[in-house]
Amino acid sequence: MSAPASRSGRAPQSVAVRVPAKINLQLSVGPVEADGYHNLVTVFQAISLFDDLTIAYGDAGSGIKISITGDQTHGVPSDVNNLAAKAAAAICAKYELADDLEITINKSIPVAGGMAGGSADAAATIVAMDSLFALDMSRDEMTEIAADLGSDVPFLLSGGTAVGTGRGDQITQALSRGTYHWVLALSTVGLSTPAVYKECDRLREGMDVVEPVASDVLLKALLAGDAQALGKVLTNDLQPAAFSLRPALRLVLDVGKEYGALGSLVSGSGPTVAFLVGDEDHALDLTVALMSSGVVGSVARAYGPVHGAKVIDVKN
Repeated sequence: MSAPASRSGRAPQSVAVRVPAKINLQLSVGPVEADGYHNLVTVFQAISLFDDLTIAYGDAGSGIKISITGDQTHGVPSDVNNLAAKAAAAICAKYELADDLEITINKSIPVAGGMAGGSADAAATIVAMDSLFALDMSRDEMTEIAADLGSDVPFLLSGGTAVGTGRGDQITQALSRGTYHWVLALSTVGLSTPAVYKECDRLREGMDVVEPVASDVLLKALLAGDAQALGKVLTNDLQPAAFSLRPALRLVLDVGKEYGALGSLVSGSGPTVAFLVGDEDHALDLTVALMSSGVVGSVARAYGPVHGAKVIDVKN
């Protein structure tokens, strides 16, 4: 099929989208359900660590091809198992589009790092496909596709700061003031999300696990733009499981505490450890301390909240 015309009247040949990573300021995990999943309440924040994804038309009959570049390529699938490829295939099937596409992902978000790297690329693909094929999808239509791909994908469409419920895919924007500065201790080896949940269930076996609720104290801290108060109430129910599977993460947290981080937690299922700091100077001091400690693979600085998946370039 021929490329659809854009609003300018010329058909786009490729679309580039930038999409952020996320951290969980709160991740509360309910009891395991009959289907093996858990009800969640999480407070997401999108931060300024980005993947750039470009989709272009491929040769007829070539199917969906994935290329991975950047500084976080290790362990990223470059075949149909990539969430970006799954997102593209789902949209092609839904809208009866030819699936001869070339997807290039320049990755800065770690894979299996608890920062939704794969989910971010899926969200970017939805936005890119909507632009490339001039589908004019509504936000609800995008969210429906996103939720089928993974629980973090709907949030990465909009970004900002939001509360996720259900499996984490039912998103309500949260009122948040100010900018928050983060230092991210990245690991060279990821953690499997299913393995972390399984370990969480093992550690909580026999315990009375209540249904999760959003933290009023945390949401009030965000509303007030109070980083000091926010740092005191960061929480993640998966953190003990991540520590159990990766005990060295405790050493990383210790360095952050020693250098005055306002708060810290394992992001999502880990192993990324996120430190909330007061400002950019504090972030730089902690970055130097973590790098010289020998207990982390690499360190990144970021701020949030930032916008979700967004078109940054269209080539006609």
